[in-house]
Amino acid sequence: MPGNEIKTVEDVIAITDPGEVNRDEHLWGDRLMVNLANVGAWIFPLLIVAIVTQVVIRKMGNNQAWLDDAQWWMYGVAMLIGFGYAITTNSHVRVDIFHQNYSEERKSKIEVFALGWLLLPFLILMTDILIHYAGASITAREGSDSANGLHMLYLLKASLPILFTCAIIASIAAMLRFLARIGKLSLFSVVLGSLPALSFGLERVVYYFLWWVVRLTNPDIADRRISREPLLAHTTEIAFGLTLLLLAIGYFRLRSASSETA
Repeated sequence: MPGNEIKTVEDVIAITDPGEVNRDEHLWGDRLMVNLANVGAWIFPLLIVAIVTQVVIRKMGNNQAWLDDAQWWMYGVAMLIGFGYAITTNSHVRVDIFHQNYSEERKSKIEVFALGWLLLPFLILMTDILIHYAGASITAREGSDSANGLHMLYLLKASLPILFTCAIIASIAAMLRFLARIGKLSLFSVVLGSLPALSFGLERVVYYFLWWVVRLTNPDIADRRISREPLLAHTTEIAFGLTLLLLAIGYFRLRSASSETA
């Protein structure tokens, strides 16, 4: 039927390789995520082989716990890689009925808000939590609950903050691309587009910097007591102040550039 015909090269690329759509707009973070996903895609055929093998040998009465563990390992890593890939390629499932009819500029504004104000703060929070989660697992040399399972579970947990960091890079790159569609990129637009994420990220940086200052200047202090030290009591206010400072610098730089071109 004529209505079902593929009309553009972009439509063909979107079906065969979403990572090549709008490649000329891609930043280094986009290409990093696409290349990582191209490698990670090979996990799925291995996962299929593992599932089929486990079904066959289980029917033969020879269950292998390590193969069950391997399936969860592969599935978890593949899903997190796919999450970042969907952000880069804008190929995640949409359930709204309004977005598709918006103008490109309005779509870009919605994407910037969704990425910088909603998704990035969550990703930064999860990465922070998972760093501690992975660290505890590595320290304990955590293994499988099964006697013949995969006994280096800490390797899988150590990959979680790394893969979430990749998703952060993918989200930042996508946000910058959508900002560029709205207007010329500037420090002001970047800070405004990522305001809560930037503020929270700065708070984490300030917190850990001061944490290590206390740790190194007071070698005898217990780690659990450091967070209650007065020096760490105002990290949120410091980070918010730094964010406002960057916003002000970006605003005055934008005003200065506008006056020079006028």
